[in-house]
Formats: sequence, structure tokens, C-alpha cells
Amino acid sequence: MNDIDWNDYSIETQAIRAGHHRTAEDEHSIAIFPTSSYVFASAEEASLRFTGKKPGNIYSRFTNPTVNAFQQRLALMEQGERCLAFASGMAAIMAVGMSLLKSGDHILCSRGVFGNTVLMFENYFGKFGVSCDFVDLTDTAAWAAALKPNTRFLFLETPSNPLTGIADITELAELAHQNGSLLIVDNCFCTPALQRPLALGADIVVQSATKYIDGQGRCVGGAVIASEEIIEKSVYPYLRTGGATMSPFNAWVFLSGLETLAIRMKAHCDNALALAQWLEQQPSVAKVHYPGLPSHPQHELAKRQQSQFGGIVSFELSGGKEAAWRLIDATQMLSITANLGDVKTTITHPATTTHGRLSPEARAAAGIKDGLVRVSVGLENIGDIKRDLLRGL
Repeated sequence: MNDIDWNDYSIETQAIRAGHHRTAEDEHSIAIFPTSSYVFASAEEASLRFTGKKPGNIYSRFTNPTVNAFQQRLALMEQGERCLAFASGMAAIMAVGMSLLKSGDHILCSRGVFGNTVLMFENYFGKFGVSCDFVDLTDTAAWAAALKPNTRFLFLETPSNPLTGIADITELAELAHQNGSLLIVDNCFCTPALQRPLALGADIVVQSATKYIDGQGRCVGGAVIASEEIIEKSVYPYLRTGGATMSPFNAWVFLSGLETLAIRMKAHCDNALALAQWLEQQPSVAKVHYPGLPSHPQHELAKRQQSQFGGIVSFELSGGKEAAWRLIDATQMLSITANLGDVKTTITHPATTTHGRLSPEARAAAGIKDGLVRVSVGLENIGDIKRDLLRGL
């Protein structure tokens, strides 16, 4: 197992087999290493490991066999050279910012990203002299016009949260590189099972392992995937010092999640497409946002860039917040929670939850209306999901 070149295998096989380095116990399932520190054979070996002259574990804040296995597996699946795991998806984004930014730098970010990402860029990095501008995700000309000589990176989610807008990753990567900037893609909605941004030209991928990678809402975690150079020179030193570490137990759970990721994502996509098509036929639904629908403005781009269309469906009710809340409260089976990517279908009102801390002006600029409802379509019977929504429609 240790000598296999997993690059020669498909993503489904990588998700099940890669990254497992069996111990002397010859375990079939990956072991959990719940240890904070490691023993060295001698004082000399300890010195060599701490100085990086000899490979091996040092301290579980930045080296742990279970976490390493998760990192190796996800890096292969994303077609990246190296991955670092973090305590949450937001910790992963924070790590990228802390690793790459300095006072005077500029961030260019798409509108409609997760609300906490906006707050991090504006409220926290802004305190240290980093400026940030927001542009329409799908308007390449707007990206080009907003670039500055000090733009360190372009940051986007595609599909976006919650309107499922699709950005042309290759086009924006070329634009970023012409400006000497990096392109960072949050691949949470698709995962590598549906989309590989690095293969399309992106420099860094961030993941919230909390979502589809886990798939059952058990643990919180995140990851950064990039080239060896970016990880080793920039992100790894921050992790080693900052300590936003993924726990071995969570890494073990995520490894199990990866094993079923491809088959789960297919089922999520199949259910989501069926639900979106059905919602388009409901008289009380004013608009449905789902890349798998021909009515979606980036439908053709999604077909080229993704293998399927994802598990997130958003739709607008003409009655505003009152209608949206009435629909959500009328459901009996669906889980009213802002989390997504679970085998259980979840439903939320973005304007008052995930994006509720943004100003009304910022929400309006991102297209998040008071009547918008977001559904993370799970793996229940699609007829049961429709019937539960019908109670409020």
C-alpha cells in the first residue's frame, strides 16, 4: 500500500485507499493516533526532527499520522501537490489570509460568499491595513476592472452560496496570473467529486470538510490544498505557529466520509435536480436557482466545469420573509439548520441566518432577497422531500 502511486488511480479509489500507511499491527481500517507528542530514539534524533533535517512526527499541533492520512488523500483527490488540514473551514480561510497577506495588500472577492468570509476580510484583515473589494462573481469584466497592482489574490466560491452562481475558473485564473495575483477557490459546494479547480488553473483550493466531506454533520474541519511551494513556504509555517489544528478524531471521521463521497455526491445531485425541476412548476415559487436547470444563466458553463450540478437548491417566494418563514416552519421532516452537505435535507433562510450579519445593502448587492430559501438536498426519498415542502407551498 505504501509504495503505490495513487495518481494512477481514479478519484473513487483514491478516496478509499490513498493515504493509509499501515502500522505494525496490519490494521485494515485507518487507525486513530490520539497523542499530543512523540518519543525520539535519542537527543540527536529529536534535534534532527525539530530542525527538519529528518522526517517524522514532532508534535500533533502540526504532525499527526491520522491527520496526515486525510491530508494526503484529499490532496490527491483535488489534484494538488499538498494539503493542510485545519480546525474548520473558516480556520482554513484565515490561514490563507494570514499566510499570504501583509499591510497594504488588496483582496478581490466575489459577492455572495459565505457571510463570515465577508466579515473576516472586511472586519479583521481590514484592521491590519488590508483592503477588500467585492465584485459580481460571473462578470469577468468587473473582476478585470477592479484589479489593482497590490491585489494579492482573487477569492471566490463557485457555485456561490446561496444563489449557486458559477464563475469561469479558467478565465479568472488567467486574469489573476496576468496581474501577478493568485486565484483561490472555495470548493465546498462541489468537492473534488464534482469539480477540481486546481486542474482548471486555480492556485489554492479551500474546503470546509464539515459539509459534504463528512456528509453526516458530525465534525468540524477545513483544508487548504495548493502547490508544495505555497504550502511549505507560506501556509505550513502559519499552522505550526498558529495552531488551528484538526483533531485526529475529526480527521478519522473525514477519512471515512471521503470513502463514500463520490457515491453520495451523485445521489445528492440526482435529488437536487429532481427537486429544482419540481419547484419550477410550483405557482408560489417566483424563481429557482440551480445550475442544472436550463434557466440558470451559467448552465452551460456548469456543464463544462463540473461533472454534475451539486446538491444545493435555492428558490425565491414572492411573499418575502413572511412567506419564507411560513414555508420553513411548515416542514415536519426537513431540518431547520444553516449547515449543509448532510445526508439529511436541511432548510434555512439565508437573509436572517448565514448572511444575517451583513448589512441590508450588502445582502441586496449579493442578490440575497428576503424571500429566498436555501435547501441542501439530502438523500431521503425525493417524494418525501417534495411532500414536506408542499406543506408550506
